[in-house]
Amino acid sequence: MAKRNMQEDIEKTESDLIKEVKELVKKIIKKDIKVVSKNDSQKELIKSIKNNEITICEGIAGSGKTFIALAYALLLLRKETTKFKNIYLIKSVTTLKGEDVGYLKGDLKEKLEPFMWSYFINIEKIIRKENLDSLLMNNIIKPFPLAFARGATLDNCIIIGDEMQNVSLDNARTMLTRIGNNSKMILLGDTNQIDLKDKEKSSLSTLMDIFTETENIGTVKMDDNDTNVRNKLIDVMEVKFKEYYKKNELWVKKN
Repeated sequence: MAKRNMQEDIEKTESDLIKEVKELVKKIIKKDIKVVSKNDSQKELIKSIKNNEITICEGIAGSGKTFIALAYALLLLRKETTKFKNIYLIKSVTTLKGEDVGYLKGDLKEKLEPFMWSYFINIEKIIRKENLDSLLMNNIIKPFPLAFARGATLDNCIIIGDEMQNVSLDNARTMLTRIGNNSKMILLGDTNQIDLKDKEKSSLSTLMDIFTETENIGTVKMDDNDTNVRNKLIDVMEVKFKEYYKKNELWVKKN
């Protein structure tokens, strides 16, 4: 009986905590969040996030995958009927080739901030900057370094991992196995932007292959022909780069 009462107390405490967070989130984000798809690929991504515990999505630059994931995560966080009380933002700290900034001063939060800017820029398109700052200050949205993920179990949360093309398969496995109870995980990436020295170590395409047709795990390959939701020149540039790399690869093989 004592054990049962203790379990009930724990569950009650967790339930109360979720309720407190939901009330705070509603005070911070006063308006409902609406997520509207701009093409079939975005619609498929939204559907997968809604229906699966884990979604793995591959899409080109400008496809809106990160924006959609963050917007839907905020929608779920604010929704009273869900048990989500945190959004964890995970990203590899792999820098662009030739752009390593060297040693960064400050505490862990200050060191991580530059790697999280792509998240923050997208969130500020959905809610006001002061709202984002409040969610960060209250530890509702939490940047989470992949390097420290081992051993953690993340319950009652939405976990978003971006730039998965720069994460090795072993590290992707570590990330995936962090998911706890009442949680969702969304992993995103673009195989055209691999910054690893050994591109073969990139996990994104492998994850898409491994988990195709797996229950409660959705894999979404965004169609390159879907309308680009950023600047239209991105489509033109991507085509030109692909033509250049293909031509250059053929030249290397011949010589």
